[in-house]
Amino acid sequence: MVLCAPALLPVCPGSAFAGDTPAAKDVFLYFISPLDGQRVRSGFPCRFGLRNMGVAPAGVAAPNAGHHHLLIDVEEALDPVAPVPADRRHLHFGAGQTETRVDLPSGLHTLQLVLADANHMPFNPPVVSQRIRIRVA
Repeated sequence: MVLCAPALLPVCPGSAFAGDTPAAKDVFLYFISPLDGQRVRSGFPCRFGLRNMGVAPAGVAAPNAGHHHLLIDVEEALDPVAPVPADRRHLHFGAGQTETRVDLPSGLHTLQLVLADANHMPFNPPVVSQRIRIRVA
């Protein structure tokens, strides 16, 4: 898998990650594109949508704001008291990006978004999108 433009940021363990950041009421995280069930070609654009909260770069503790993480083919639940992992299946958009281009092999894949606070911690309660399924041609 090759991705263009996301900032893969290191996740540092430690006491800086203790505590919960509250999520705004009525927050809604979703995919603008692709849509659930859509067929796409590899190198497809992926755009993130967010209502009732804002986007801020990692490390910037702005009220009611966080940054996006794209989970690719991740079925297991995230640990709500640990930072979002940083690997090829958990992509961090720590510069505040709201879109990217994704290259995946042919076949069925799942995508899900997670909004995390300045320290890559899930909000309380977690702000996650619906998990969508796409087919890459």
